[in-house]
Amino acid sequence: MESKTDEIIFTSEDGEKVVFQVIEQTRLGGTNYLLVTTSQDEDEAEALILKDISEETEEEAIYNIVEDDDELESVARIFKELLDDIQLL
Repeated sequence: MESKTDEIIFTSEDGEKVVFQVIEQTRLGGTNYLLVTTSQDEDEAEALILKDISEETEEEAIYNIVEDDDELESVARIFKELLDDIQLL
């Protein structure tokens, strides 16, 4: 059985639409994080960790790329543990 990857579409500040495939999601310290890739082709894929920075009153979630090294390392470790528990096809 083939599973469809969840996709989300972001609009950049310059109005360009970017499609990401969601690999995994987690919540840490009350903040939601997404592990996404820009392509389903493993040779061309770039993985990013996105942080939900939206307020509870926002209709749509607002995400930023995690750039802080300490935060990135902590969240990446959690995603690694989550992905070790599943087999990617």
